[in-house]
Amino acid sequence: MNPSVQGTELIHAFEKWCPPHLAYEWDNVGLNVGTLNKPVRNVMITLDVMENVVDEAIENQVDLIVAHHPVIFKPLSQIHSNDPKGRVITKLLKHDISVYTAHTNLDIVEGGVNDAMAHALQLEQLESLVETHREELIKLVVFVPEDYADTVRDAISQAGAGHIGDYSHCTFQSGGEGTFKPLEGTNPFIGNQGEIEKAAEKRVETIVPKHKLSDVLQAMEASHPYEEAAYDVYPLKNQGKLHGIGRVGVLEEPVTLETFCSQVKTAFDVPALRVTGSLDDMVKRVAVLGGSGEKFIDAAQSKDADVYVTGDMTLHPAQDAWAMGLNVVDPGHHVEKLMKRSVQSFFNDTFNHEAKQVHIMISEAPTEPFQFV
Repeated sequence: MNPSVQGTELIHAFEKWCPPHLAYEWDNVGLNVGTLNKPVRNVMITLDVMENVVDEAIENQVDLIVAHHPVIFKPLSQIHSNDPKGRVITKLLKHDISVYTAHTNLDIVEGGVNDAMAHALQLEQLESLVETHREELIKLVVFVPEDYADTVRDAISQAGAGHIGDYSHCTFQSGGEGTFKPLEGTNPFIGNQGEIEKAAEKRVETIVPKHKLSDVLQAMEASHPYEEAAYDVYPLKNQGKLHGIGRVGVLEEPVTLETFCSQVKTAFDVPALRVTGSLDDMVKRVAVLGGSGEKFIDAAQSKDADVYVTGDMTLHPAQDAWAMGLNVVDPGHHVEKLMKRSVQSFFNDTFNHEAKQVHIMISEAPTEPFQFV
């Protein structure tokens, strides 16, 4: 039997890459069904959780499904095991298969759905199509005995502190003298109860994204030699990392819209697509947004895109894009299936080494409802 990983540990690592706070407020991300408080040996990655996917998971003894589209999106007032949604949930619970969803946060995160689509189209010089928010930054200051400053610095940096651009372990250290008096009941690392102790210490300060503060503080306390670590936490006005949905980039060489459509079909493995505009138009700057992106046609135009690749375009938004001179290519919603490889790679890179192994499989069950005839 494969060695297992606790579900909580697996998802905790995943959320360091794809944190839930990136998701839109209306979204339903995180644990949808079941529990993460169990050993996980087999994980299945899927775009959708339909009954055929659950049957596939049962056959493969899957413990956890990681999906892009929530199995529960709108609130349910009742669960009947004889209707389609009820059968899915009943089977999941009966076979102890948990479902975790990463939806709009996986769209937004670096390396997620939209980056996968942009890379499949070989786009360069990527930027976000629409800004969603910037990370809040925190200043952490911790006072450490001189001999332990490097140990604590490395621990907090590994937990996510001190990252500025393409640099890690960014801290500032200054020396000084710390004083303390261990009281009754203490077990001081240095000094004696009832006596004031003086120690040569380093003031180590760094920046931390707010959503990583809890992990960083845990790492700091675990690596700090004192019973009670002295530290300060300050909110900052500095601009943190920008996050956004969709991507805009450029092709290496301009091509006709007709040629670009062929490239899209190959990149996304679709037999057909819908397109607006003249097939003779030259395109170089491309906007892409996985899923349903018709409400962002103005954003695509404002980014000077020659063509906008997105799914689920309806008549009037398509007409609006056509009228404004923005070419639109609609390969369907289901091209988000590219997320399966991205998520599988993350888990394999994180857990499939000698100490911790888990089998990460990709669902092969079809969930695309449309056929082309």
